[in-house]
Amino acid sequence: MERIAIVGAGMAGLACAEALRERGFATALFDKGRKPGGRMSSRSGDSPAGPVGFDHGAQYMTGRDPAFVARLAAWREAGLVAPWPAAGAEAWVGVPAMNAPLVALARDLPVRWETRVDGLVREAVGWRLQGDGLDEGGFSAVLTAIPAEQTGPLLADHAPALAEVALGTPSAPCWTAMAAFPERLYVAGDVLRTDGAVGWAARNSAKPGRPATEAWVIQAGPDWSRAHLEEGADAVAQALLAAFFAAAGLAPVATALLKAHRWRYARSGAARREVLWDSRARLGACGDWLTGPRVENAWLSGRRLAEAVTTG
Repeated sequence: MERIAIVGAGMAGLACAEALRERGFATALFDKGRKPGGRMSSRSGDSPAGPVGFDHGAQYMTGRDPAFVARLAAWREAGLVAPWPAAGAEAWVGVPAMNAPLVALARDLPVRWETRVDGLVREAVGWRLQGDGLDEGGFSAVLTAIPAEQTGPLLADHAPALAEVALGTPSAPCWTAMAAFPERLYVAGDVLRTDGAVGWAARNSAKPGRPATEAWVIQAGPDWSRAHLEEGADAVAQALLAAFFAAAGLAPVATALLKAHRWRYARSGAARREVLWDSRARLGACGDWLTGPRVENAWLSGRRLAEAVTTG
């Protein structure tokens, strides 16, 4: 059976692997992360105020394409997603965290976590993947499902035309603060959008299935994130918290927990191509950076790359 390697096990990579399996292909996925999530990652744990949860990547998802709308309906039936009207009439969130659909997808797929792929080697027949603790061959094709900035260097030596597209589609960064509080904050509504330092803030504890402890995710806008990209996480967390209080019209309140996470490659660009596929080299790429920064874009791109591989 033909065996295909997929680098990256976020939404695009898992969707691609699932579609390839449906077509009778074997896959092997490699992801540098510790668990399913990617940019749909979530954190949970304890704080002095009680259990907390934070969706510190993608905040929600919507569906427009009929195929993805059907998948959302299936996930809802399985208890993996639920509506979240605070973000819009068509907004959905994973339950009990944003990564719930990815956890379900990954459960039945051969993913090797905490494995970084640094290079590709062409063999007499097919491809070999190499990285720290990784040297594995026998792949008829290699597909990437990682940010454009990582796709470009990985494909440059073997598929320069594909690499050029990736390197010409940069992502915008995003600093995200996660704050828990002993008491509920008096903020009108559960979502705050501004044009200042805080691009988006959400009461994560108001999402379905989350711990009750008051928890907010505060995401900086791209310009602010670029300007503070290399600053320390503690300083960034304090600055975003202060900006959040100002935007919400609140006097500062002591936090029970405060952390920050830097997404260097957060909001993707748009190469205006559903997939990249070199049928001669048997190399390809999928991801939301090709068509737009939505969860749906990543899922559709992964599925479409599987179609391209199996038809050409």
